[in-house]
Amino acid sequence: MPHPATGQPFASPVPPGTGWPGDPAAPDTPVATTAAAVRRLAHDAGLHTLEAGVSVCRACPRLVRWREDVAHAKRASFAGEPYWGRPIPGFGAEHPAILVVGLAPAANGANRTGRIFTGDRSGDWLFASLHRVGLANQATSVHAADGLELPETRLVAAVRCAPPLNKPTPQERDTCAPWLDREVALVADTVRVVVALGSFGWDAALRTYRRAGYGVPVPKPRFGHGAEAFLAAPGGAAGDGVTLLGCYHPSQQNTFTGRLTETMLDEVLGRAAALARMPR
Repeated sequence: MPHPATGQPFASPVPPGTGWPGDPAAPDTPVATTAAAVRRLAHDAGLHTLEAGVSVCRACPRLVRWREDVAHAKRASFAGEPYWGRPIPGFGAEHPAILVVGLAPAANGANRTGRIFTGDRSGDWLFASLHRVGLANQATSVHAADGLELPETRLVAAVRCAPPLNKPTPQERDTCAPWLDREVALVADTVRVVVALGSFGWDAALRTYRRAGYGVPVPKPRFGHGAEAFLAAPGGAAGDGVTLLGCYHPSQQNTFTGRLTETMLDEVLGRAAALARMPR
């Protein structure tokens, strides 16, 4: 099927190194097939090597089977498009001030387009808000060749493959965790604010920063929309660390019911932008 931007034909799932826009992998990129291999390949990887490794990971058999089954079957409305059908690496600034942590790719969203939060209604809400508060150069993200830029922000998922029913198992979450651990370590020098989308993202952020040696308040901060917690940097000066902000996930369940409004989303992301730009 032809890519909607380039017209180049691709198989579904897309083989690595075949020209998909933004594909970080090559045909010979090492593939993790076990949790131990994920830990080994993530350890000390640079950002581009990490993105490539993430994008070809096959360590969770259930998730590999699901994401590829979806890529073969396709939703009827996207039947004429190729599906990425692989794990989703982080996207955005290489030296971000803001890190946004979500749950996992959507089966017919990022699993189709190859870019996190792209191609579904959750992403439509997120990118429109990022644009309104000055964190994105455009209000839409439709495919991996649309010119979107996030100069101060990076988007990541706690689990990099689309899970059935949007519910990864604890084992799948833990198998994938070294990818996020390493990505957080690589951007730690510049990140000042972490926005957690939903309770899953909140808990993943707390676990990740705790493993990195940051001071997590006790008792554990509770998730809520607009919740804030300060995570002190290991060995840093007083006030050195990151601010964790909670935000309801822009899922259809939350946006259709009014639990999350555009104003509410803008307030959290606007708060993140303001905090990130404050003098140290």
